[in-house]
Amino acid sequence: MKKNKIIFWIATILIVIWEGVMPLGTLLFAPQYMNAGTKPLGYPDYFAYALIICKVLGVIAIAIPQFPAKLKEWAYAGLTFSLLFAFISHACVDKNITYMLLPLIVLGILMLSYVYRSKLAGASRAAQQDTYTGASAIS
Repeated sequence: MKKNKIIFWIATILIVIWEGVMPLGTLLFAPQYMNAGTKPLGYPDYFAYALIICKVLGVIAIAIPQFPAKLKEWAYAGLTFSLLFAFISHACVDKNITYMLLPLIVLGILMLSYVYRSKLAGASRAAQQDTYTGASAIS
């Protein structure tokens, strides 16, 4: 259980940094570079702002344990789509293998976070059920 928590939190923190803190830092401290990643791919300027807002909201939902599970599922799905489309965009437009692999690597880390979140949720449900059945056996 402890190993699962460590893996989950390391993967989740990496996603928070990569998909949340870095884009937000660019928005706040270097706004002239806001569309540096999207403009060469042919996206309009406003797309970069919408993408950053969605990414930041997604990592907030993933990182805060009190958020509802259904909202976390949507956040994982949204980040997954974002990374898949980043890969597709780079594959179709600039065909640079480094730019193509980076979203897939981040997607792998995101999937690691998702899988271990599910394992922790399953273990938590099992522990609650054991507590419940144990308590009913005593009475």
